[in-house]
Amino acid sequence: MKTIRFAHLSDIHFGGENPAAVEAAGERIRGGGFDLTIVSGDLTRFAEHPEFEAAGAWLRGLPEPKFVTPGNHDAPYLAPLERVFTPFARFERHVGPAQAQCWRADGVAVRGLNTARGAQPRLNWSKGQISVRQARAAADWFAPGDALRIVVVHHPLIEMLGGPMTAKVWGGERAAEVFARARVDLVLSGHIHAPFTWPYPHGDGRTYAVGAGTLSVRERGVPPGYNEIEVEGACIKVTALAWTGSRYEPYRTWALDRRAQS
Repeated sequence: MKTIRFAHLSDIHFGGENPAAVEAAGERIRGGGFDLTIVSGDLTRFAEHPEFEAAGAWLRGLPEPKFVTPGNHDAPYLAPLERVFTPFARFERHVGPAQAQCWRADGVAVRGLNTARGAQPRLNWSKGQISVRQARAAADWFAPGDALRIVVVHHPLIEMLGGPMTAKVWGGERAAEVFARARVDLVLSGHIHAPFTWPYPHGDGRTYAVGAGTLSVRERGVPPGYNEIEVEGACIKVTALAWTGSRYEPYRTWALDRRAQS
């Protein structure tokens, strides 16, 4: 498989975005020659129509192909009936499908899952949820010829130790185990507004959770930024970029051992 490069963004929160950071990220992506741009949810602040219109305009300015999943902020905050009964209708109108997105090319397979819910039987409905049925359906979608397997969700399935906030994903641990058994290479997410990587404690230890930061003004101790991911041979390199106010600079870099290809 040739060298593959991804741009991975999350939590842009149009309506509360960092305009300079968002504009510069778009410019960098347009000139970066990426094979795929992935956005793992929370495009908006309150899922208002003008926010989605701004998000849609920005996304249309990025090169194809693009892959976008929703987050909890992409269900209307200020329209409770719509949030309960049609939580992602606005997302689908302005952005695209909210459920079971998929993309496959040149041995790379990407499957998206919606871990956000319009409402849940707990007070903090912003937290994540994934069913074993969702996870197994995604795992079964991957084919023997998929040399690089990626799952995209909004909420980290397993909590980041020392992170600035929690995801508390119902079903997350079981889903992580399903993906490890399916030999998924990367599970990309956002939500906590801080970049991270770590291996799932299942299988051969070569299924990695990777989180992107935020491009909004809702910083949680980390500068605005996003990830650039390069997969070459037996190495997956993740570079978290940070916005300095005038340019992007490397904030942290991880080199992850990729499982041997049969």
